[in-house]
Amino acid sequence: MIKTQNYRLLLCLALFVLAACSGAKKEEAADEGVATVLPDEKNEVTVMTLKRQTFNHELVSNGKVVAGGMADLRFESSGIVAQIYVKNGDRVHKGQKLAELDKFRLKNKTAQTKDALEKAKLELQDVLIGQGYAADDTAKVPDDIMQLARVKSGYDQTLSQYELAKYEEEHATLVAPFDGVVANLFSKPYNAANTSDTFCSIIGTQGMEADFTVLESELPLIKSGDKVVVTPYADPAAKYEGRISEINPLVDDKGMVKVKAIVSGHNLGLNFGVTVGFNLFDGNRRRELRNARIAVQNARLEREQLEQALRADLSNLWQAYQNNLQMLKLERQNLVAAKENHEIAMERYMLGNLSGIEMREAQKSLLDAEERILSAEYDTKLCEISLLQISGRVEQYLE
Repeated sequence: MIKTQNYRLLLCLALFVLAACSGAKKEEAADEGVATVLPDEKNEVTVMTLKRQTFNHELVSNGKVVAGGMADLRFESSGIVAQIYVKNGDRVHKGQKLAELDKFRLKNKTAQTKDALEKAKLELQDVLIGQGYAADDTAKVPDDIMQLARVKSGYDQTLSQYELAKYEEEHATLVAPFDGVVANLFSKPYNAANTSDTFCSIIGTQGMEADFTVLESELPLIKSGDKVVVTPYADPAAKYEGRISEINPLVDDKGMVKVKAIVSGHNLGLNFGVTVGFNLFDGNRRRELRNARIAVQNARLEREQLEQALRADLSNLWQAYQNNLQMLKLERQNLVAAKENHEIAMERYMLGNLSGIEMREAQKSLLDAEERILSAEYDTKLCEISLLQISGRVEQYLE
């Protein structure tokens, strides 16, 4: 009888040790779960001061640079080129001599027409004297008489020939019409100059025009006066600024709109006609306003989506929390029942009415009930912490 009591005492002590170990493990698991939900590490936050500054929107396009002023020069009379004073690429100033023809023939022609004009003038005076008028007082001669005298003397025709000869002699020297750069000069000295062919071209250096295109959809984003930055493909490091001067509202069959900008040409050298890239800045006007509105709309949509996600998470967590509370309540009832069954089994076992195997099953049922209630408490606590976290009140749990 004493051995039996000792055996029962040892068995109860072992069961108590097992239950204590199981409870310790559950508490450690609960602590680990809480640590997972609420890590000890602090999140790093970068803080910066907001400043008001200019924000430029940019459009990119390709095009060509053309001279703002360009003149194709040709001689007014035919002849032999005597001198060429410049070459392609030379910078010239307004009025500077570029080339001239051999003037020997032109000077002779001018002298001959001048002599003919003097003779015609004498003939005119003779006709007036024959009509009874003073040759030195043409103001008193009637217009019809003067016209008749001019025709009979050939004065008007000779005067036209003299003026033409004088004009051709004067324009036998080609001069620059404005400051610029010499281009397309292919003639050589002692070659014949043709009045119908261009002798050379002068490209103005006071300013250049940049021709490029933009998409039809980009047309509302630009206007005259907007800033343009030109970058030659041959020299990507070079940057030249300009302003939009013209916008052709006509859209071509490719959906493109032609735009022209004035670019300073003082530093562009000889790169006329070079292919360049364009960066267009709209000066913080319509596009900035439109993008700001879009940003506000996007921020509003993101906020609404975040609120919806938070509501959904909060609803799911609340439902899970309620379910865990119900489960915890049920497991507590099951634990009470398991304890009662264990006490009954223990009494029957002490009386010898219950076998050892049946007693072990009763003990195992009690341990399972205790394990289930610990698991239910753990899940409920996790849901509670998550609810506090998502509602921004997790500090209440930590206090």
